[in-house]
This record gives sequence, structure tokens and C-alpha cells, in this order.
Amino acid sequence: MKKVDLHVHSYITDGSYTPAGLAKLAKERGIAAFALTDHDSIEGMDEAAAAAERLGVGFMTGMEMSVDYKEARLHVLALDFDAQHPAFQSLYKRIRAMKEAKMAELIRGIARRGVPISEELVAPYALTAIDRYAIMRYLVSLKLYDHVQLLWDNVITPVTTALGINYNVTAEEALPAVHKAGGVTSLAHYHKKIGLGALSRSAQEKTIVHLLHLGLDGMERWYPNYTSEDADFAGQMILKYKMLPTGGTDFHGANRPGIEMGTGWKHNMNVPYVFYENILQRKSAKIC
Repeated sequence: MKKVDLHVHSYITDGSYTPAGLAKLAKERGIAAFALTDHDSIEGMDEAAAAAERLGVGFMTGMEMSVDYKEARLHVLALDFDAQHPAFQSLYKRIRAMKEAKMAELIRGIARRGVPISEELVAPYALTAIDRYAIMRYLVSLKLYDHVQLLWDNVITPVTTALGINYNVTAEEALPAVHKAGGVTSLAHYHKKIGLGALSRSAQEKTIVHLLHLGLDGMERWYPNYTSEDADFAGQMILKYKMLPTGGTDFHGANRPGIEMGTGWKHNMNVPYVFYENILQRKSAKIC
């Protein structure tokens, strides 16, 4: 059975592979198609698409959006959208402005925590302007932790929170903008803290229903560290509300050890090609 991976990160944000390197890895591992879903960034999209086409691997535009919803923070995958559409471009400019705001203050705040950091040290890790991911890449080089998520939890997020810049675009504005750009949206890793992990199952269902009213299309049916109960609940929600199933490994390369592109944790994933086809068909139906 042909497999796909619709949740993958490159070094543009917090992965360790180049966008082109991901296409090469997909080819080597027999992955029929993948979506590059860097955090709040599409800067690697053209490189990944060109490499995928050259190698004969299916490719889908993507971005993992951080969105605020009531008191929660969610990650929502935007998939198969037109990155040049005015609605997406307007949203994207707002997202990038947020991610690049008060970087000098953020760097000074991290330095006050005893970390050797300065704008001069971070600058070589910036792809364009210094943003949170340039800071993260520099911090990764210091080898403070084995897992990149610990850098966010213990270093970056506490300082952004103290500075009052730990906020994102809202679900109410992000979901419709992706739709206008011809894309679909899928709730990523709903079971995590960045998700609906703090809620009971009934509260999770109520939230999913409300997000569907706002423009959510689907949710991840498969994810590397779902429990059997998490996977069953996702399956039930998808079936009950006729949601679009997606699935991906959330691959970060060396920055998330043990999770492999296409197969997840110890080969516990095999996302079917039909998930990729369903997204393409959903988009075609909207256009028609």
C-alpha cells in the first residue's frame, strides 16, 4: 500500500533536513507523497516542490499554523492552499509580523536566564529576518537539550510569555482565510497540551464541533504517540462528523529523535495514499 506523510518539518523552522532533503528522503523511503508543514512559514515550499517534482514524489503545499482559540492554543495544518491568494497572503503577513516581533527583547530575556546569546550570535541562523526559529536553531547548536520541544518549554516560551508576545492569530480568522485560498484545514495532534489535551472527551467533542462551524475540515487520524484510545476517538469524530482524515509523523529529523518520516515511532504508522487523494478531491469539488 502506498503511504504518505502529511505532517513534516524542515530546517526552515525546527526540523533538521532541508526542504529538498525531505523530498530525497521521501523518495528513498518509498513515500508516495508528502506535505511540508513548517510552523507558520512557507519559505521552504518552492525548494521542496521543485525537488519532489524532480524525484517523482507527490507534494502538497502545507503550513502548521499556531492559532489561539478561547483559552487554548492549537496547531492546525493548512494543506493544498494557493500561497499567492490575497486572503492567505494577508493572513501570512500577520503571522510573520507576530513571529518576528520584539526579537531583541526576546534575546535579552533569554540571556538573563544564563544562556550565552546575543543578536550577533543568532544572526547567522536567520534565513531572512531574525525570528523565533532563528533563535531556536541557535539554541539547538548549544546542545542544551536532546529534544527541541524542551527548548520551547524551558527557554523560549517562558520569555515570550513574560514579554506578552506569546499569542497567535485566532482560529476565527485563520480557518476562513485558508478556505478562501482553496485549502483545507486539519486539527493536528489534538491530544497534546498544544491542542485539546486538557479537556475531557466530551469537551473535546464540543470544541471540535465548534471548530467545524468556524471552518475546520478534518483532524489527524494517525499520529506517532496517539494511544489506542486517542486514535479511536479521532476515528469516531471523523466518522461522526464526516471530517477529512489526515495523518503525519510530525517528522523533525535529528531534532525529534526516534520519529521517522513515513513510519513514525518504531514503524507504528502507515498513512494511506487515499488521505492525500481525498484532499485533492475535496479541493476539486470546492472549485467545481
